[in-house]
Amino acid sequence: MSTIDPLVKDFLAQNHIAVAGVSRNREDAANLIYRKLRGAGYKVFAINPNTDTFDGDPCYPNLGSLPGPIDGVVIVTKPAIAEQIVRECVELGVPRVWMHCALGSCPPRCAKKLAASVTSVSESAVRLCRQNNIAVIPGACPMMFCEPVDMGHKWMRRILRLFGGLVNTQSTASRQSKVKSHAFKSTTPSMNRKAIEGLMK
Repeated sequence: MSTIDPLVKDFLAQNHIAVAGVSRNREDAANLIYRKLRGAGYKVFAINPNTDTFDGDPCYPNLGSLPGPIDGVVIVTKPAIAEQIVRECVELGVPRVWMHCALGSCPPRCAKKLAASVTSVSESAVRLCRQNNIAVIPGACPMMFCEPVDMGHKWMRRILRLFGGLVNTQSTASRQSKVKSHAFKSTTPSMNRKAIEGLMK
């Protein structure tokens, strides 16, 4: 079974990357990922509609307000707004999406409940990416792969690889999609700006 490694290699070979979900109120994964990518030499863009700056850099309310095109976006938000961000990617032609989940792209069965509480992955958003030819990484963390990788993330990557937590679910999704003849229709209601801002505080 294939892994997400080729998708990760392609994503990290880019230069202009947005990180959606940076926070001014708490120190979470999005903040760490943003600093890691910036420190590794990427041109990164912070996304949060509730603040104008982050870590001394400009912060933008959405992808459409960025000063230029980007190569990909890392989504580190609640799953409820992942689809909204992916719809922006479709409109703007953003070709790559990485939805963060510290427990990998295919969490071990014993950790699925925990993964559900910490993931940014939305299954409807993943399907939307694939329907629009957006390369999507549905889980794992850029800090497990972006060199130099710290010891903690190295061990996380090794453990997840050992237990099949870095599997590329694309082939499984493709087989399932052939069984269904009807087009996917999102069941996630569209969210207004206030709802999105509340989830990204």
